[in-house]
Amino acid sequence: ELWISLEEHQDALELIMSKYRKQMLQLLQGRRGEDAEPVLEVHQANSSEIEGQIDRICEMGEVMRKAVQVDDDQFFKVQEKLAQLELENRELRELLSISKESFEVGREDLPD
Repeated sequence: ELWISLEEHQDALELIMSKYRKQMLQLLQGRRGEDAEPVLEVHQANSSEIEGQIDRICEMGEVMRKAVQVDDDQFFKVQEKLAQLELENRELRELLSISKESFEVGREDLPD
């Protein structure tokens, strides 16, 4: 769910940036070349900042995915160990039952 949310966020950022770039291009075409230079510099700075934020978001998503994987692996190990212990317990109870039965049969065979 986190990964899907992250992808949706990235898509929204890309949509916003494409609209921003389109508007900036329209502004630049409508102005003279010398007026466009400061706007272009601001646009490039903003683009760099947003790219950095997108990279950080991607890194956080990767960390979250690894954390989920580790958590899932740990859960499966615990489940496997629990199944092994339940099986061992069942087998030990059977052995104990057999042992009790043989002890009781041996007692019955003894003369009073």
